[in-house]
Amino acid sequence: MKITFYGHACIGIEVSGKHILIDPFITGNEKAAHIDINTLKADYILITHAHFDHIADVEAIAKQNNSVIVSNWEIATHFGNKGFQYHPMNHGGSWQFDFGKVKYVSAIHSSSFPDGSYGGNPGGFVIEGEHKNIYISGDTALTMDMKLIPMRTKLDLAIFPIGNCFTMDVEDAIIAADFVDCDKILGCHYDTFGFIVINHDEAKKKFFDAGKDLMLLEIGESISL
Repeated sequence: MKITFYGHACIGIEVSGKHILIDPFITGNEKAAHIDINTLKADYILITHAHFDHIADVEAIAKQNNSVIVSNWEIATHFGNKGFQYHPMNHGGSWQFDFGKVKYVSAIHSSSFPDGSYGGNPGGFVIEGEHKNIYISGDTALTMDMKLIPMRTKLDLAIFPIGNCFTMDVEDAIIAADFVDCDKILGCHYDTFGFIVINHDEAKKKFFDAGKDLMLLEIGESISL
């Protein structure tokens, strides 16, 4: 399983010969100006919630790849009504795709489309594939529901927002790592805007002192599980 960071909350996953893209917001992110969305592969696009900084490039990427859009009922059908392939989910539900199993789990945030219309309840995803399990929390506060995840799935990696202001901060993400019983964390949703700028060295040290590994990848950088 290969995981690539495309900036903000956008993550690419290669698993079982399939390409998955999560929350594509690239062209609107100045820090990701070197990423050409026309070169990205996406058999599936997973969307955690409807905010502009998570869906901005969905249509362009889905059109060029004939992607299947996976999200909650409201978001999935929103794009389905525009002619895109889609697969709706809701909290607690799971589905066996051709690359592995996906479960849609709770997140505490808000969710509306750029025009203000309702985007359903926000969520996160637990993905199981190639004998590796990852949790993408989506934009969220620290929540006790996270404790439910390791009761069903032993995680190899958790992807958490750490930028504060709109989501968890570093300290809450450390607690979240305890809740999901995973010491390997990939940080996201930081530095993109002035509200969410963090001190990288300080964040890594706090995780290290807590006996955990925080990875802050450069945009376009990949890791393998």
